[in-house]
Amino acid sequence: MQVEDDTSSPEVMRLFYQRLYPFKSIYQWLNHEHVPSKMFTHREFAFTLPGDVYLRYNSFTSADDLKKQVVKLNPSRFEIGAVYTAMARLRPRDKKTLRPGVLQPTTRELVFDIDMTDYDAIRTCCSGKGICRRCWGFIAAAVDVLDGALRDQFGFRHRLWVYSGRRGIHLWISDAQALALTDEQRKAVMGWLEVIRGGKEQAKKVNVRLGKAGALHPALSTALDQLKNSFGELILSDQDCFASEEGWKSLLELIPDKSITSSLREEWATDPDRSSVDKWNDLKREIKRETKNHSAKKAQLVTSMEDIILQYTYPRLDAEVTKHRNHLLKAPFCVHPGTGRVCVPVDPARVHEFDPEGVPTVGQLLRELDDAGVDGQQHHSDWEKTSMKPYVDMLDRYLVDLMAEKRQVKKDQGS
Repeated sequence: MQVEDDTSSPEVMRLFYQRLYPFKSIYQWLNHEHVPSKMFTHREFAFTLPGDVYLRYNSFTSADDLKKQVVKLNPSRFEIGAVYTAMARLRPRDKKTLRPGVLQPTTRELVFDIDMTDYDAIRTCCSGKGICRRCWGFIAAAVDVLDGALRDQFGFRHRLWVYSGRRGIHLWISDAQALALTDEQRKAVMGWLEVIRGGKEQAKKVNVRLGKAGALHPALSTALDQLKNSFGELILSDQDCFASEEGWKSLLELIPDKSITSSLREEWATDPDRSSVDKWNDLKREIKRETKNHSAKKAQLVTSMEDIILQYTYPRLDAEVTKHRNHLLKAPFCVHPGTGRVCVPVDPARVHEFDPEGVPTVGQLLRELDDAGVDGQQHHSDWEKTSMKPYVDMLDRYLVDLMAEKRQVKKDQGS
């Protein structure tokens, strides 16, 4: 079997679903236990089929039931949604037979989506659909901040990060408290975490200062401390965001002092080879000179520099993905139809080491099965013989605590 990385080939995708997709692990992740419960049986799945056919409100009784239908439909990808109203014999697939409003989402992981396209205005190495290990640094910095905030400020323990297959990353939070959040509560969480606001025409996108003193909330002060190193390494050195005229002009728009901006504009226009590191040092020099005897003015300009660090490095979140329980998100281990890469879990502790270009493709995995001499019969764990193994193992390790917590809850409830 010679297989190319052609995700439009029905044969390629069917073989992937038959032999490599970890349906059992996905089932346990969604269900939290071995015996089927409404966490799985009342869960919505949506399929994208050839010809832009989109099938919503599918539900299944077990991992085998899900696998059977996925292999039959052979979607280019599938997405996971909410658990719907716990009513006898009513499931998402019954929606078309029900009165409007009868079937409602009740439970859903708290999810977040960070996409590299939201960084197109500041990254310099790639644009659009492109991504490389260098611009992955934006994603890594975002993961550092968001993972810490959700752990330390909200107490969420069960956080699963998943590479989107091309230029982003998703987060699924499975704590009981997160699953139970209403849409309004999800909007509140998003509102608390969202710092970057405003469209392309708005220069200053960070407006989070408190009171006349312009203090940062302690949570944002913590994030700022985390991001200072990322700013120096990523924005100034690696991406060199202020090297171009467009880049340094965008920087000057964020400085609320005409004297400083006028002086730097003249200096940088006559010396186009100055690096971003040099320009940042120039800015600090000018602030020190202009505020020598003006403590209030100095505080204002230091605040502006801090806001610049936040604007260039703080997580840029897709708010709509998080706010609504009925929003669908691509399932882990799906294949991205544009790249052929598998949507694998990412260890947040090692996110800076992650290389999106090193993620296995569907064609690579099927060739690995050939090289391993695996016969053509269906096996539930053929992934063990491929480079997908460490990623499935990562999910399975994540499941240990998740399922143990569910067992303890049932024990405490006497069930």
